[in-house]
Amino acid sequence: MITLRKTPLFEEHKKCGGKLVEFAGFEMPVQYEGIIAEHNVVRKKSGVFDVSHMGEFLVSGKDTLNYLNYLVPNNITKIEEPGTGLYTQICNEKGGTVDDLIIYRLETDFLVVVNASNIEKDWNWFTNHKNSFDIRLQNVSDKFSLLALQGPESQSILGKVLNISTENLNTHKYFQIKKYNKTWVARTGYTGEDGFEIFIDTPDEAVNIWNKLLELGVKPCGLGARDTLRLESAYPLYGHELTDDISPLEAGLGWSTKLDKECDFIGKQALLKQKSEGLKQKMVCLKINDKLIARQGYKVISKDNNEIGFVVSGSQGITVGYPIATAFIPPAFSEVGTELFVNIREKMISATVAKRPFYKRA
Repeated sequence: MITLRKTPLFEEHKKCGGKLVEFAGFEMPVQYEGIIAEHNVVRKKSGVFDVSHMGEFLVSGKDTLNYLNYLVPNNITKIEEPGTGLYTQICNEKGGTVDDLIIYRLETDFLVVVNASNIEKDWNWFTNHKNSFDIRLQNVSDKFSLLALQGPESQSILGKVLNISTENLNTHKYFQIKKYNKTWVARTGYTGEDGFEIFIDTPDEAVNIWNKLLELGVKPCGLGARDTLRLESAYPLYGHELTDDISPLEAGLGWSTKLDKECDFIGKQALLKQKSEGLKQKMVCLKINDKLIARQGYKVISKDNNEIGFVVSGSQGITVGYPIATAFIPPAFSEVGTELFVNIREKMISATVAKRPFYKRA
């Protein structure tokens, strides 16, 4: 029998009535009040997610910039200055995606945040590709708790909880990471709303901050709402929009893939070839013209009844008001407005290629 891991907030989730499920080896809350209510509170006010199951690595040493630039397709020289961060991926030699991640430059180290389901896989990748780089790696995944405060009221609430002045928070830009009262805070998130991710290095303080947020009226939110929120914003989820066989270019993440950067990186030649020859498949957003939900693996069918692709994510579009999905299809069928069909439980359901993302905050 597998023993599931628990975050420092496990008992708090039970107190809040969280419905706990297995996720990435952890026992995590999928919902509290309900996915629709939690989704809506993040869009309109603010909610907090326990994402302490995510992984964190620290990289330091004189070759850190060169090492990270070799591992990822984005340009790490963008974050030479402390307090900056960027989104990127790790690619394999075929150009497929090992994982997607965020890298922050702290005072002296670089903090790498990886997906919970890929911690061991990514750690092995990082250690196996140290080569002759003069760097030091630390897996600090068990050291940090991570809270994601998301929604339009997040800034004012965070200021009260961590005693941060409005002036300081007003200058805290997206993807910046700053230290407030010994706590690292990044202005990032996975919901499409303004928000912050709070890195806390003691379990007691994680519980303390969680409860302070709840006392101020912030609603606890689970993995269910996290998924519906990210899908409306067309953010990729590893194992769905990104896999070892799907490249960042195919997933529509070319903006984070700097093929013209001077240094070599793992997968660069494969990605260059893919770009020059043209993509064989690309990710699109689909508006489902029905009440049925398209799930991962469902087949996408052209108007002339040929199977052309497959769905990778699907849910009700709670904010936009209709079922939504992402799928991989040939570029020839990807123009916005193109009508396709999805085989949902042996019914051919009409779907329209929609502009990406489905939802974008004003």
